Amino acid sequence: MKILVVASRGVIGALVSALCASSATYNVEVKCSMLLITSAPGNNANAVIRELTAAGVRVRALVRNPNSAAEVKGPLVEVAVGDFLNPVSLDAALRGVEKAFLIPPEDQRSVEMQVNFIRAAKRAGTRHVVKLSVAGADVNSPVRAARRHAEGEKELEASGIPFTHLRPNAFMQNILGLAPTIVSQGEFYQPAADGKVSHIDVRDIAAVAAKALTGDGHQGKTYVITGPEALSYDEVARKVSTAIGKPVKYVNVTPEDFKKSLLGWGIPESVADGLNELYAAIRAGYCGFVTNTVEEVTKRKPISFDDFLRDFTEAFTARSQATG
Repeated sequence: MKILVVASRGVIGALVSALCASSATYNVEVKCSMLLITSAPGNNANAVIRELTAAGVRVRALVRNPNSAAEVKGPLVEVAVGDFLNPVSLDAALRGVEKAFLIPPEDQRSVEMQVNFIRAAKRAGTRHVVKLSVAGADVNSPVRAARRHAEGEKELEASGIPFTHLRPNAFMQNILGLAPTIVSQGEFYQPAADGKVSHIDVRDIAAVAAKALTGDGHQGKTYVITGPEALSYDEVARKVSTAIGKPVKYVNVTPEDFKKSLLGWGIPESVADGLNELYAAIRAGYCGFVTNTVEEVTKRKPISFDDFLRDFTEAFTARSQATG
């Protein structure tokens, strides 16, 4: 006699995972739902994997480099190696996948990569794709990243696969990239003028994604996700200063000087131009809006910028830079 078990979260999820690993031994027929998380081990992928596995949900992590497997593998995580530009590898990664979280790489060929994945998901019979997009996604946007994400959204909608779009604003974790000059000079440099941004913690994006992937009522929805407040970079500097106990200053620079610095660090010109497009949107006031999506979907308050700084204070200290 065989026992049929269908479930995959919480205590039941842990039981199912054990049964999935030992069904042959115990003659148990288990229908194991599988969620695929792409672009591991990136910040967003890692955060979603942590959110899901903490709830006992089994996931498959798609990595491009086999050497990255150890960074994400765990008791509830299996690893698939694949490349967005290799449809055959995507077919293998999506085999048996019920739902997927598509995190498109930031790449000039991003639209092609998204199309490849969505078509592979269609071939695999995937029942729901949650796509990480960007606030302001629009095929007519002056920001190339927003255009690429909008093209991906349209492809997903046209595929017939039930979808959910997540459109977050800029990530709080991006502020960590400013740490080196904050530590060495007490300053950071951005071409944002007095524009405001409602930065969102990637952990809150992950919480919304996890709800969309495991709950009901999210199909066909577009969620615009922000943090709880919009801050200018002068306000960011004051908050960092308070958190670390030393003066921090924001220095506004021209887009031309910003690009020159990026090129000097070896950043490709196309990436530098794309970043300048984003900062132009910030200067124009397009990034200062606030939504309550995180609380509506997750039933908890979003992480504030002060909370974020408390969690990552060490990143802005000389001791962290010396040991890191």
